[in-house]
Amino acid sequence: MQRQNRHILLGLILFLAAFPAVVLNVESISHYLDIMIFVGIYSLIAMGLSLLMGYAGQISLGHAAFFGIGAYSSGILNSSLSMSPWLAMAVGVLITATVAYVVGVPSLKLKGHYLAMATLGFGMIVSIFLNEEVELTGGPSGFSDISGLSIAGLSLDSELRYYILVWSIVLVILVFSLNIIDSRIGRALRSLHDSEVAADAMGIETARYKVAIFVLSAVYASIAGSLYTHYMGFLSPSSFDLFFSIKLVMMVVVGGMHSIWGALLGTWLLTFLGNEWLHVFQDFDILVYGAILLAIVMFLPEGLVGILGKVRSLLRLKKEART
Repeated sequence: MQRQNRHILLGLILFLAAFPAVVLNVESISHYLDIMIFVGIYSLIAMGLSLLMGYAGQISLGHAAFFGIGAYSSGILNSSLSMSPWLAMAVGVLITATVAYVVGVPSLKLKGHYLAMATLGFGMIVSIFLNEEVELTGGPSGFSDISGLSIAGLSLDSELRYYILVWSIVLVILVFSLNIIDSRIGRALRSLHDSEVAADAMGIETARYKVAIFVLSAVYASIAGSLYTHYMGFLSPSSFDLFFSIKLVMMVVVGGMHSIWGALLGTWLLTFLGNEWLHVFQDFDILVYGAILLAIVMFLPEGLVGILGKVRSLLRLKKEART
């Protein structure tokens, strides 16, 4: 892992450690802990999308489907077959990875808009399935009676305990993802993003890398879905529709598509905007939300992390001017 990433990671760990101590002592923002749990869950999906879209250059508009497959697999196995939540989560990951491989092998032969349309169609199929298979999924009404998670007999029945679990998993997957980026695989993904033809000419097995990173990003989404399921204790198809797929892509784009840190930053910003900060605008909150997204996309094409690069360039120019 690069030195710069280690420093940012240390800063993130310190922030996460201090966050509960701050918000739980201020009553007006104590519910931020609940929002941060969702930020962590969505961050898992955003990191997978960042690897897939930002580093490998493959578009996906169907990752809400993998989120849903993981969530429903874990929820159904737990509530209907009384399977352990952790075992149900593992089986959900296997199911999601299998589906992602079956979908990825043919669809990743497509490029650009065609690939986006293929993943969009897959997402719609899963959404229709969740709504129509009433006996299995509960249909539009969904189903409940899903157990919460526990570790060694310790029930994760409080927001603080679930916050620690979710962000511990996020940090593990973050370190894993940063190591992928800095490895030979990461260099292969970046060359694939720049030019698939050139990557092929250099002997990189582009088809294998594309499918592998697609399956890995689906696995991230499946883990996020299981964490969501056992935190909520209830599932309905509305949480896994097309709009959510687009929202996931926006999180990555707003933060900075070519950076894992950007994916985390975009997820944090859009989750807090949508769930808390824009409520002051009441009926006009969606308009303000859209205006903010439009402004970021128009004026910050590299996302929010691009601001840091511009600040560094400005400081360097000032330093050179003094000398």
